[in-house]
Amino acid sequence: MTTEAVEVVGQDATTALDAEESPRNVAQRVLDNLRSGNLGILPIVIGQIFIVVFFSFKATNFFTANNFVNIIIQMAGTTMLAYGVVFVLLLGEIDLSISYVSGIGALIAAEFVLPGSGHVIPGGGLVAMAAAIAICAAIGLAQGSIVAFIGVPSFVVTLAGFLIWQGVILYPLEQPGAINIQDRWINYTGSYYFSPLAGWVIAAVVTGGYALVTLGGLAGKRRAGVSISDTSVVGLKVLGIALASFGTIAICNHAQVIGRTQGLPLPGVIVVLFLVALTFLAKRTTFGRHVYAVGGNAEAARRAGINVARIRVLVFVLAGAMAAVGGIILAANVQSVSADAGGGTLLLDAIAAAVIGGTSLFGGRGEVRNALIGALVIATVANGLNTANYKPGTIYVVTGVILLLAVTLDTIARRLQVRAGR
Repeated sequence: MTTEAVEVVGQDATTALDAEESPRNVAQRVLDNLRSGNLGILPIVIGQIFIVVFFSFKATNFFTANNFVNIIIQMAGTTMLAYGVVFVLLLGEIDLSISYVSGIGALIAAEFVLPGSGHVIPGGGLVAMAAAIAICAAIGLAQGSIVAFIGVPSFVVTLAGFLIWQGVILYPLEQPGAINIQDRWINYTGSYYFSPLAGWVIAAVVTGGYALVTLGGLAGKRRAGVSISDTSVVGLKVLGIALASFGTIAICNHAQVIGRTQGLPLPGVIVVLFLVALTFLAKRTTFGRHVYAVGGNAEAARRAGINVARIRVLVFVLAGAMAAVGGIILAANVQSVSADAGGGTLLLDAIAAAVIGGTSLFGGRGEVRNALIGALVIATVANGLNTANYKPGTIYVVTGVILLLAVTLDTIARRLQVRAGR
């Protein structure tokens, strides 16, 4: 082959490579993702839109600012538990104890600020909440250690925890039935509202922060010589966050209670803060990458030098801590802790929220935002059915159907991905 021929072949190869690596349009990428089963959050977003539209016509008081604020408050506690569930499911494990661990967290926080209980600690509600979270994290440490080091299945360990912590809650509460939370800082987590001006400032901070992080990521890719697929998609994401942030504040600032504007509820801000922090933990830290690796293939992760047992323990610690946060918010909503704290459908709602949002039951696939999206769907369905005066049984049936559809869709998506070689 002549030198000229080599140069021509080299030029053709380079041209072909450039053409192969050139960014495709958004529509083509979406089509390819649908064919390969990489659906993302599209199905659940469409489902949420359908739910909102349906109840807007079915229930008179559903599409109001007051009810919008109620949904935010109702979903906050469940979302906290679901955040922890996402990490557990990423490992392909399960934690059935989180609902009553959340009750333990609420009980401890309430006892530590209850005058005359003999357990009051200095520092007030903030210290009490920190202590409750630490104790529930220790519960996760104990349960996770049994799973990781002894090898008892997480289903069995946490089912035992479900029964144990339910019994522990009943000891101090069975006779009085409930204790009131007598600290404003604890109660604020479920009942504090920001002023309209503060709400706009929060929306601006959220939007600006997201835009800066996104632009910083693009700048980092360019410095590293990595091609950027489509900047228009990035712009649409920033625009979407801006619309969601300022739209939420606009609605909340129109809510009225006894002639007074409510504003943005603190539980909503707590949900967003933990979403950002845990997303960073999952996506930008070594721990997060190891969680995905262990969930994808534990043996391969072990051979790569990852301490699989340590990752499992830390995930259960995280689930316990998040359960405590959720339990405190739920108790603050009613400003008391009752004997049935952590009972009802809380466990099923938390697990369902993670799965409905898109976290795989098979491990290795999911994001923290899945918990928020799933909890929003569950809270919207429950709120809408209650507002439309449906029977309680209907709420369970509808939630169960949505969960079944979500898991079925996840299973089909995995099969499509296998066929596509992903």
